Amino acid sequence: MNTSKLVFAPLSYTGWGSLKELLPEVEKHAPKRILAVTDPMLKQIGLTDKVTSPLSQAGYDVSLYTDIVPEPPLETGEKLVSFAKEGQFDLVIELGGGSALDLAKLAAVLAVHEGNAADYLNLTGTKQIERKGLPKILIPTTAGTGSEVTNISVLSLASTKDVVAHDFLLADAAIVDPELTLSVPPKVTAATGIDALTHAVEAYVSINASPVTDGLALQAIRLISRSLRKAVKDGNNKEARTDMSHGSFMAGLAFFNAGVAGVHALAYPLGGQFHIAHGDSNAVLLPYVMEYIRKSCQKRMADILNALGTHSAFLSEEEASYQCVKDLKRLVEDVGIPSTLAEFGVTEGALPLLAKDAEKQKRLLARSPLALEIKDILTIYQSAFSGKAAEPVSI
Repeated sequence: MNTSKLVFAPLSYTGWGSLKELLPEVEKHAPKRILAVTDPMLKQIGLTDKVTSPLSQAGYDVSLYTDIVPEPPLETGEKLVSFAKEGQFDLVIELGGGSALDLAKLAAVLAVHEGNAADYLNLTGTKQIERKGLPKILIPTTAGTGSEVTNISVLSLASTKDVVAHDFLLADAAIVDPELTLSVPPKVTAATGIDALTHAVEAYVSINASPVTDGLALQAIRLISRSLRKAVKDGNNKEARTDMSHGSFMAGLAFFNAGVAGVHALAYPLGGQFHIAHGDSNAVLLPYVMEYIRKSCQKRMADILNALGTHSAFLSEEEASYQCVKDLKRLVEDVGIPSTLAEFGVTEGALPLLAKDAEKQKRLLARSPLALEIKDILTIYQSAFSGKAAEPVSI
């Protein structure tokens, strides 16, 4: 039997009301100055006060940083890194979605390193991360990215995306409180929810999957598939929000260890070239990628189908794999996400360049159960553009 290396964040709190653990965690570090990174919208609606007020009342010096944008470009990351270096902070706390989480991790680590964020990028960087950096407490307010338990920070470049990745980016503590997701609007709930589902699905079919990641991924799929429609329809549904937060958390643990593959590799250029939100990019591509690689992982897709809530006992593995694709596509449509690239404004003439950039994502593509070369990638983009299925001629 093959061995598996499993890495998890040192400490996590999950469940309704778990934000109460923040102050005791902060006290462990006895910080003089705290950098709190958050989305500007969260400050506007007052959600940030749930973090800053208790800390200020306890006598801590807190600097709030809100210059965060979705799908953050490299320049946004550089600005926050510079701010963290100049501020002489002792602790970083993040409250927000995946973009803010990723940037906070990056700033905490690179605050004690020379150079810029660009120097540490996976595809083009020339420097190596050598020190742990500032302690960090990560608090997601969406159920989707799983960034609170991963070691990567994703940044948008001119035409694609790249990452800074190192275990030093792992949180010292993650607090996953479903109550903080109540204010997330339906469209964001849908996009981040399908993002989390994609993490779980890709982790389950990854060539690096293990019995541990399989358990996490399948339970994440169960929780998300039974609750996402409810959470989109009624954001105040406590049970659905709780399921989604736990599902996203488990999917994060699964994909951090097993990896994601083709869907994410093809999604990155969509964000870079057309500025499509990451969750939407994953959502529109998920059924088409899974349909294309279907024959390489039929048994696993039958398992996914069962986790989605459709019993496959009377179906062959091939039939179940087809039904799995249909169920994934139906879920994406049910939560209101367009089902073709054309609906997102992607032009057919852009597909070859998208394929060229996606092919560069070797780190991701290496985990696919079916090897995807540029001709395969282009075919998948064409399928997602037209809405018509396409499969490889042979496996």
